[in-house]
Amino acid sequence: MKQINEIKCTFLSLSQNEGLARSIVSGFLLPLDPDVEELADLRCAVSEAVTNCIVHAYRNEVGKISLTLRAYENRTFKMIIADKGCGIANVAEARKPMFTTLPDEDRCGMGFSIMESFSDKLDVKSKVGKGTRVTLTKKLSAVDNT
Repeated sequence: MKQINEIKCTFLSLSQNEGLARSIVSGFLLPLDPDVEELADLRCAVSEAVTNCIVHAYRNEVGKISLTLRAYENRTFKMIIADKGCGIANVAEARKPMFTTLPDEDRCGMGFSIMESFSDKLDVKSKVGKGTRVTLTKKLSAVDNT
């Protein structure tokens, strides 16, 4: 699978940068001509991933979030969101719907479930004290030229 485009950026784990990440994904995807639903889904997925970094990885501190976007010639899109925060002790448990480490803060625990629903493949790697890397892969639908 031949890569046709890539962008990498790093930003601080500030809440206003969640919107920035959504805009970066939109701008990157537009030349691939995704349908409206795909674009909305992937914007939502990056929002969930970045919010997880802000709220969970860097609790009560500011750290760096890395966003890498890749496009491949077969209309496959890959998004990698990484942090160097606290890490996740049990990834399998964290991926269960409704699981949250912050129940007192009205968190619903659906971030990974949402990301997974908007992807063909979701991979989560994490080490306690080292950080987390989330990789979302999605094959975009065929372009309708009618």
